[in-house]
Amino acid sequence: MYPLVRELAADGVPVAVTCRVLNIARQPYYRWRANPVTDAELAAAYRANALFDAHRDDPEFGYRFLVDEAAEAGEPMAERTAWRICSELGWWSSHGKKRTKNGKKPGPPVHDDLCAFVDKHGVTRHEFNADSPNELWLGDITEHWTAEGKLYVCAIKDVYSNRIVGYSIDSRMKSRLAVAALKNAVARRGDVAGCVLHTDRGSQFRSRKFVHAINRHDMVGSMGRVGAAGDNAAMESFFALLQKNVLDRRPWNTREELRIAIVTWIEKTYHRRRRQAALGRLTPVEYELIMTTTATQAA
Repeated sequence: MYPLVRELAADGVPVAVTCRVLNIARQPYYRWRANPVTDAELAAAYRANALFDAHRDDPEFGYRFLVDEAAEAGEPMAERTAWRICSELGWWSSHGKKRTKNGKKPGPPVHDDLCAFVDKHGVTRHEFNADSPNELWLGDITEHWTAEGKLYVCAIKDVYSNRIVGYSIDSRMKSRLAVAALKNAVARRGDVAGCVLHTDRGSQFRSRKFVHAINRHDMVGSMGRVGAAGDNAAMESFFALLQKNVLDRRPWNTREELRIAIVTWIEKTYHRRRRQAALGRLTPVEYELIMTTTATQAA
């Protein structure tokens, strides 16, 4: 804004008038004019902003990954430059330095825990019940090694029928992994306004992109406690089945090979062949088809 004041002053517009219109004080302008920001300082500021935005979206990323994100945002730089900026400002990967007994610093929740209740003994427990589709969803992320490296899976389950309504698979555990799974679920289910989506406190679920995606579809976020697997036990049970039936069955040479196996098991076996006692010995697809038809006829 100060360069604009200077340009207008050169064209004959009084500084006092310009500052009054822009609602800024004159003294800071004169101090800036005495010691203006150099082009190098301005470039460093833009780079720092790009690194900060990437770090805020994915706190587990180190400076090498942040360089890639900054370049995508239009601010390319050398890795050494990114390291210097991150080091000076204290932007470290949440996995890089030991801050707690398990080496991770849990982030603050961005949503209240809407599935928790306190029993008669004063113990906090969780209930995952739904009387209709798109009332309560659960989300979580798992990973597995291949010869090419790790493969990450984010899945979203509808508690009503235990159906996996959305999932995404990627070689990197970024916020876009969770956002893609949510977009996939919304595209499959249609109107999801008011649906509660319960997750853990992973950085992907706390990212701005994921929170914006929830708000954009008029959904309600819910988030469990740190280090409490029981807070999302219903989702953990699905990943345990995936681990047993697919991930640990044999070594996987490529990510694509494992991706195809995961998609095939979810869509062919879990949804359409695996009967569940909680659903009256029906598969998730059968349960939704029968119960939705019954509800429509009753109405």
